[in-house]
Amino acid sequence: MKVGFVGLGKLGLPTALAIESKGHTVMGCDPAPGVGRILRTRKLAYREAGAQELLRKSRLRLVPLARVARDSDIIFVTIQTPHRPAFEGSTRLPAERRDFDYRPLQSGLKTLSAEVEKLGRDRIVVVVSTVLPGTTRRELLPVLGPHCRLCYNPFFIAMGTAIKDFLDPEFVLCGVSDERAADTAQRFYRSIHRAPFYRTSIDNAELIKVVYNTFISTKIAFANTVLELCHKLPGADADVVLDALALCRDRIISAKYLRGGMGDGGACHPRDNIALSHLARELDLSFDWFEAVMRQREKGTEWLADLVELHRKGRDVVILGKSFKAESTILTGSPALLLASILEERGLKPLLWDPYVDAPSPPPSGRPFCYVIGTRHPDFRSFAFERGSVVLDPWRYVAGRKGVEVVGIGRG
Repeated sequence: MKVGFVGLGKLGLPTALAIESKGHTVMGCDPAPGVGRILRTRKLAYREAGAQELLRKSRLRLVPLARVARDSDIIFVTIQTPHRPAFEGSTRLPAERRDFDYRPLQSGLKTLSAEVEKLGRDRIVVVVSTVLPGTTRRELLPVLGPHCRLCYNPFFIAMGTAIKDFLDPEFVLCGVSDERAADTAQRFYRSIHRAPFYRTSIDNAELIKVVYNTFISTKIAFANTVLELCHKLPGADADVVLDALALCRDRIISAKYLRGGMGDGGACHPRDNIALSHLARELDLSFDWFEAVMRQREKGTEWLADLVELHRKGRDVVILGKSFKAESTILTGSPALLLASILEERGLKPLLWDPYVDAPSPPPSGRPFCYVIGTRHPDFRSFAFERGSVVLDPWRYVAGRKGVEVVGIGRG
């Protein structure tokens, strides 16, 4: 198939490369200057497993939107629906709640629709962007002309492993407003993999996407509650307790995300919970589950800040890792940054260093520090901690060494 992309950012570009690797012809448009630079230099500006190799041999080029509309059998729209930084989870949960900002997506779809209508021929338009339930019906369908045959197909992928997650998903979710468009989308996906293709209404699909993310956040919040319990109970070990629960494949489902550590992070989960908390208030739900998950995330981070104050004993604090997860350069929603902001509220000014974000800048050295492993980068297993330092390890993966006190958080 000829596949078009409107939006080639950190979601669209890796997905386009994945699709191209399966033999499809892919073209795309994106006004952001950084995208054009990446495609000219064939050098990715962020970490994405497998993307750099695919980019080197890719024939993907930027083309005008009119050509995307004219030449594509199916058009994926991966335009962001941003939240302000205050609603992304790198800082404390604000009292205010807001929906996502749909203006960039609306504008992009309106412009695409105008190009499609000039052709006078039907085009399959697949919206990938995360939205709250009811948004497509209320905000998106009204800006599309009759020749745009819409599907809502949000991806369940993580930044950093987007290519792998797209090529080997648990399932494909398709919100259907046009059966023929859904048939085309299903045929396309059958050329990529054999994962289940789950058809439902667009309203259901919108809700499935965001509550999927919240379910992961809930598991992480629960695991970190167990982490704190075990840290405060003599003889208890969070890994042992959660490993036992991970064996319960019938009722607990799987072991993924059932591991105590830092809070949930990234460009999707915290912001989706905050947006769903907004929706909970709009609908006057009897209990705002989504706020409860975010409050646990925040209170758990406050407790980590308490441990820093307890163990630092006059030492300067160094948070190792800024990104939201291991081997990533993405800072959005980072729990390490949330910890830093809470420590700053208390009058401490932690130093932050991340080998994937700040390299080749060296970390601070020359005296004892109170280190906190903010991101589970593998590099920190062999990090040269200064003698006389204390290391607070929420992941319990740093081995003890002479002259350095390692505190495995979650082991009482």
